[in-house]
Amino acid sequence: MSSYLVTCTPAHGHVVPLLQIARHLLSRGHEVSFLTSRRYADRVEAAGARFVALPPEADIDLDDADGAFPEREGLTGPAALRFDMSTLFVRPGAAQLAAVRAELAARPVDAVLTEPLFVGAALLQLLPVQERPPVVVLGIFPLGARSRDTAPFGLGVTPLPGPIGRLRNAFLRTVAERVIFGGVQREADAMARREVGRDLGGFVLDWAGRADAYVQFTVAEFEYPRADLPASVHFAGPLPSTPSAVELPAWWSDLDGTRPVVHVTQGTIANSDFGQLVLPTITALAAADVLVVVSTGGRPVDALAGTLPANVRVAEYLPYDRLLPRVDAMVTNGGYGGVQQALAQGIPLVVAGQTEDKVEVSARVGWSGAGVNLRTSTATPRQVARAVDLVLTRPSFRADAGRIGAAMRAADAWRALDGVLDDLGDRQVALADRTQRRPVR
Repeated sequence: MSSYLVTCTPAHGHVVPLLQIARHLLSRGHEVSFLTSRRYADRVEAAGARFVALPPEADIDLDDADGAFPEREGLTGPAALRFDMSTLFVRPGAAQLAAVRAELAARPVDAVLTEPLFVGAALLQLLPVQERPPVVVLGIFPLGARSRDTAPFGLGVTPLPGPIGRLRNAFLRTVAERVIFGGVQREADAMARREVGRDLGGFVLDWAGRADAYVQFTVAEFEYPRADLPASVHFAGPLPSTPSAVELPAWWSDLDGTRPVVHVTQGTIANSDFGQLVLPTITALAAADVLVVVSTGGRPVDALAGTLPANVRVAEYLPYDRLLPRVDAMVTNGGYGGVQQALAQGIPLVVAGQTEDKVEVSARVGWSGAGVNLRTSTATPRQVARAVDLVLTRPSFRADAGRIGAAMRAADAWRALDGVLDDLGDRQVALADRTQRRPVR
């Protein structure tokens, strides 16, 4: 039995998959402590893990960042990116590290498991390996490992093969690190020097590739090829879908296979404005011979004001384990988990997401051939109608989605994760043994 500390920034989309991982570790008999916001204490304890609270200065509600920081509202483009990286992720890093150190002093663990935006873990891994447990990054959004074969993470720029592509990537990397995020990087390095006595060791968005292990929860088929991929990166396959207890809506029998089913969702967080994607999709397909199935992500069904077309069915939540096998195409704003659940079923996609990690998810959908990337966060009905028609009628989209789905179904995320953790444990034992045998000089 091993003991693990899971660290997570206070965001619903980060906490939920890490809780799934925590439950798996607990099922194997391991001890798990979970460091995150007090808002998630009940959910952590319900999963069976020991809850550890972030200090107030690091307990930011990332799902309502505008409420926490009114000055953020209205920012767009590079200014918004800089604000988020600095205020929401870098600045809490010192308090995060202090909480991790306090926890490790009280309860030593075999490894710290973290998601890539928990900067406190980036600071921890700067310490000598003899002074800390291994740091394992849990890749719950697209792979952020630095590579000469890819553009900097966050730009949504797809690979360009050959020497020209590498020159382009180097140029974009310089612009990103020294111009767009230059101030953020200097702030992160200064914090690292204060906390651990050395610079961060590279670009702040690339730190996960320098961790002891990086378990990426997808398959290589849904990631950009990198000739210089760090040996620490392990593709595990997507997190397994879990059976849903959501009650079936009264209209469920309409999903009888007589018409193609198009599912549209904006997820459970970025759904305050259905005018971005859900309503344009409803309008676009109102006269089409398809059944449009809408999930409001927990918002009341009547939030979709007005009379809905006859081919639309709506529910607050839908059981994906039962819905997706009946879906022919999915329209989404690019949440990593939902996209991968669809791909695992071989469903072609239409994606419209250009914020947070969604810009990278959307870029991978278009690059892989598994769907159409609309390259916007606010789609028009015309854009949606054309894209849905393409993924339903052009066989290549379903073929590429099926290819990726087959790889996902063949993967075993839990076996891969367990293997990485067991290997790290063996290496820690060997390191301790070498340290004990080292001659005194």
